[in-house]
Amino acid sequence: QVQLVESGGGLVQAGGSLRLSCVVSGITFSRNLIGWDRQAPGKQRELVAQISSAGNTNYADSVKGRFTISRDNAKNTLYLQMNSLKPEDTAVYYCKVKLTASVEYRGPGTQVTVSS
Repeated sequence: QVQLVESGGGLVQAGGSLRLSCVVSGITFSRNLIGWDRQAPGKQRELVAQISSAGNTNYADSVKGRFTISRDNAKNTLYLQMNSLKPEDTAVYYCKVKLTASVEYRGPGTQVTVSS
């Protein structure tokens, strides 16, 4: 059974930082593309960042230079370091793993709220 559990969300002032973590079980973590999505109230879910099994990264333009995605294969854990947070970063952040072109799993999410 594939499980993803996010943590690290919370309330922070604009300009602050948070570090999200996602522990993954039930798959061979090191072999998969994994990343973070987010969904703000009234908006569609969007890709924030992703990292391949080879360590190649991809970021949404809105977070480039502020967010850093990383993975620790020994701990089956994905991270998202978020710096210089803005109110528009407020959203529920979801950890996502893509097993095939049509199969992916997502965690329950963690709330990030950035106050102005």
